[in-house]
Amino acid sequence: MEERVASKTEFTECWRRTTESPYIMRLALSAGIGGLLFGYDTGVISRALLYIRDDFDQVDKKTCSNCNWCAFGGWMNDKLGRKGTILVADVVFFIGALVMAIAPAPWVIILGRVFVGLGVGMASMTAPLYISEASPAKIRGALVSINAFLITGGQFLSYLINLAFTKAPGSWRWMLGVAGVPAVIQFVSMLSLPESPRWLYRQNKEEEAKYILSKIYRPSEVEDEMRAMQESIETEREEEGLIGHSLAQKLKNALANVVVRRALYAGITVQVAQQFVGINTVMYYSPTIVQFAGIDSNSTALALSLVTSGLNAVGSILSKVFSDRYGRRKLMLISMIGIIVCLIMLSVTFNQAAHHAPAISNQDTLSFGANSTCRAYTKAPNFSSWNCMHCLQVDCAFCASSKRDNFD
Repeated sequence: MEERVASKTEFTECWRRTTESPYIMRLALSAGIGGLLFGYDTGVISRALLYIRDDFDQVDKKTCSNCNWCAFGGWMNDKLGRKGTILVADVVFFIGALVMAIAPAPWVIILGRVFVGLGVGMASMTAPLYISEASPAKIRGALVSINAFLITGGQFLSYLINLAFTKAPGSWRWMLGVAGVPAVIQFVSMLSLPESPRWLYRQNKEEEAKYILSKIYRPSEVEDEMRAMQESIETEREEEGLIGHSLAQKLKNALANVVVRRALYAGITVQVAQQFVGINTVMYYSPTIVQFAGIDSNSTALALSLVTSGLNAVGSILSKVFSDRYGRRKLMLISMIGIIVCLIMLSVTFNQAAHHAPAISNQDTLSFGANSTCRAYTKAPNFSSWNCMHCLQVDCAFCASSKRDNFD
């Protein structure tokens, strides 16, 4: 199913239909927790890194990187169905969160991140698919938008939860372990929900598919939806027969189609461009960036980073409000230009700060003797080239300048 942006009229109809049948909203929210897991996982590691480094001196940002396994989710969806894939993703994600929470060494964190990445990869592609296939056609775009909103909402929630655990013993363990809670909630809620009617129909389970549609659609709409689904699936099967069944045959025949090839190029270009602008770097490491700007306190860095995540969540809401009025392409171009300009400003600011940071007085710094809190500086072979930006990067509490000022 194609994910699309909902219009204002569609949101109005969505409110009317879900009020009439809360079961539809239950389907969307339960599956949408997959988006919440994705968002929380994206946001939580940037804050946890601040505290992981205190326990493991050798840990670095690569140690806490995530492996996203979306491609594996496609095969799972075909074999196990949408519901089955979500349930498996929840179990794998929960195991990963638990492993990270009890990790005794950095390599265990890596193992946990692999499990979490596998769960997130499956959930992030299956959640919108399940919602679109189990939603009335007239409000499908509005319900799928819930998943997109929960992604940014999950990022914002991760900041709030991390901020709450800054003073708790083993703070980063709580931050990473709490991620397992929404996975458990989704697992329990999905147990009582049906499989996607479209997947059931493809498995020749027409009666089951029709029964589920009767719970989603109005009685007068069920037969029309069954006919539309039948025609759509028959068309898909004909196309599958033409392009072949093996992966190599599918790729070869699909790329031979000019329309498919152009659409594929456009989609890949947009996705790659969104990644290359660098916004993910800011989202993953915003507290670290704030500390490089001179904020030494972990809790203060977390609180200031909350602004970034909050604006991200607000932006997702604004995109839903204005996309129908101004168009998707125009909004995408404006947002990408804005991101690029802001990242250039960020880079220039930090570059200037690095070149104009106050120099450090070796004599004054070493005069603190045993009370020196910057061992990296006192042991450095080239300490004469250090400035206060170097101190921030190695987590020093302060360094003394030639003017005998302390820079926190």
